[in-house]
Amino acid sequence: MKNIIKKINSKKLCISVIGLGYVGLPLSLLLSKKNRVIGIDIDKKKINQLNLNKSHIERIENKKIINFNKKNIFSTDFSKIFECDFIIICVPTPLKKDKSPDLSFIKNAVSKIKPNLKKGQTIILESTSYPGTTYDYVVKILNKNFIVGKEIFVGFSSERIDPGRNENKIEKIPKVVSGHTNNCLEIISKFYGSYFVKIFKAETIFIAEFSKLLENVYRSVNIGFINEMKMITDKMGIDVFKVIEAANTKPYGFRRFWPGPGIGGHCIPIDPLFLNFAAKKYGYNSKFVKLASDINFKTVKFIENKVTSFLTKNNIKFPLAKILFLGLAYKKNLDDYRESASLRLFDLLSKKRVKKIKFYDPHFKKNNVPKKIDLLKKLTSKNLLKFDLVILLTDHDCFDYKFINKNAKKIIDCRGKFSLSDKIIRG
Repeated sequence: MKNIIKKINSKKLCISVIGLGYVGLPLSLLLSKKNRVIGIDIDKKKINQLNLNKSHIERIENKKIINFNKKNIFSTDFSKIFECDFIIICVPTPLKKDKSPDLSFIKNAVSKIKPNLKKGQTIILESTSYPGTTYDYVVKILNKNFIVGKEIFVGFSSERIDPGRNENKIEKIPKVVSGHTNNCLEIISKFYGSYFVKIFKAETIFIAEFSKLLENVYRSVNIGFINEMKMITDKMGIDVFKVIEAANTKPYGFRRFWPGPGIGGHCIPIDPLFLNFAAKKYGYNSKFVKLASDINFKTVKFIENKVTSFLTKNNIKFPLAKILFLGLAYKKNLDDYRESASLRLFDLLSKKRVKKIKFYDPHFKKNNVPKKIDLLKKLTSKNLLKFDLVILLTDHDCFDYKFINKNAKKIIDCRGKFSLSDKIIRG
C-alpha cells in the first residue's frame, strides 16, 4: 500500500479507463494531465476515430484528443491492463426489457480484466448501479485469485458528469470515494485526491453506491412532481411557467425545477428503476420513487394527446399531417439522444400513422442519428411554413426563437420558451 501511495505522489502511474463514452473519455483526458493513460473500449469504430484524433463527443474538442495521443493510447486490447496500476470501469448500465438492471457490460469488463491482473493493482467501478454491485460483480470475482485489501484493491466512486456543462472541468466537482477495506479507501482517496478539488470518503461502498442513486432519484422525483403540476395547471388554463416564476421568488424552502416533454439521458430514466429493483430485493416496494418515474414516462403521452387533439380539431388527417420536431437531444446544447423524449414521442405518433415527421437539431448530423430519423438540414421561413405543427422538445440556445415564432403556423411549446398566444400551445 505504501509503495502505491508513493507512486501516486510521484505521478508515475499507468491508468486504464475501461469504456470511453460520456464518462470514460472526459475522465481519461483529466487523468492524462498527470499520468500515463490507456483508454480501452470494445467499440473498434470508436477507437479508430479516437486514434485519428477525432472526438466522438461534440463538447470535447479534437485538439484534446490530439494532445492525449502524444503520450497515451486508445485501444481495444485488454492485455494492456497488465501494465496498469489503476483500472477504472466506466461502462454503461442500461435496463433490460423487463426494466431490471442490465449489468452485462460490467460482467464483460471484469471477465476481460481478470486474466490480466497482478498484485498491487487497484480496480474502481464508476458505472452507476444499485448498492451491492461492486461487491457482487467485482470483489467476489477477484477474491477467488487475490486477497482484496492486501494484494489487490477495490472501490467505487460515482461519476458526476453533467453532459453539456462540466465534461471539461469535472475535477471541480466533489468526488465521492469508497473502498472495500480501509486500505482500499486510503489508496483510492489518495488517487482521486491528486486530481479532484474535494474528496468525500464514504464509510462503505454501499453508502457510495446508494448516494449516486439518491442524487438522481431526487431529481427524478422533483421533475415528476413539476411535470404533474404542468398537467394540473393545463387543466385549469394556467401557465405553469408563470406559476414557477412566481414561486421561485421565495428565498427558502423552494427549489425550481422545470417541466418538459419527458425525461432522457442515462441517469433520470434509469436510476429510479435501479433503486426500485434493489428495494424489492430487501422486501420493500418503493411506491413514491416508482410513481415519480411513471409520471415522467407518461409525460410524453400528455404531449401526444396535445398533438392528436390539434390535428383532430383542425381536420388534419394523421397520415397527411406535416410535423416538425425541434430538438432530438434529451436536453439542450448537446448531441446525446439516449432515452430522448423526442424519440418516444416520434414512436407514439408513428403508431398512430403520423408519417410525415421531420427533426431539426443542429447538434446532429445525418450519420449519427437513428435511421428512422428524417433530419432537416436548415430551418428557413419557407420550410417552416410547410409544417402544420412545430413542436419544441429541446430548448437549444442556438435556436432563433423569434424567427420560429414569426414563421411557424402553430407551436406546441414543451419548454416555456414562447409567451402564450393564439399560435402557442403549452406542452
